[in-house]
Amino acid sequence: MDPVTAWQRMESVDFMKRPIYRFVFILSLVWAGLFFGTASTGIADAGIDFNTLPIRGTVTMIDLGAKKCIPCKMMAPILEKIEKKYEGRAAIVFIDVWENREQAGRFGIRAIPTQIFYDANGKEVSRHVGFMSEDDIVNTLSQLGVKP
Repeated sequence: MDPVTAWQRMESVDFMKRPIYRFVFILSLVWAGLFFGTASTGIADAGIDFNTLPIRGTVTMIDLGAKKCIPCKMMAPILEKIEKKYEGRAAIVFIDVWENREQAGRFGIRAIPTQIFYDANGKEVSRHVGFMSEDDIVNTLSQLGVKP
């Protein structure tokens, strides 16, 4: 078979409609993200005494995720920016649940990333699962009375 003809055939069939091709495509994206992606956040969980969370007397946002999770990696620069913006007014904490598995159970995590917001008294007031934009985080912190 002529290679050009084979390629034209492939183009004529919308191969992404076939479940196996879609699965292989998505799997390859995930694999590439895990293998090649090594983004880390400046909001490291090393040295954190997890027993002090949420921090009493301070509005606290805990982001539970993983350093190699694609949506979590997308949030890393946002969290770094927000941590600097709210320094001294709110605690922004990242916990890698792949490295600290017991914390996933403690906070009742079923999917990552999960963001949990606590008021200054340590009461959970909001929970979000999935990627959370900077605007949404800022709005939630504002609702808790924290100004940038």
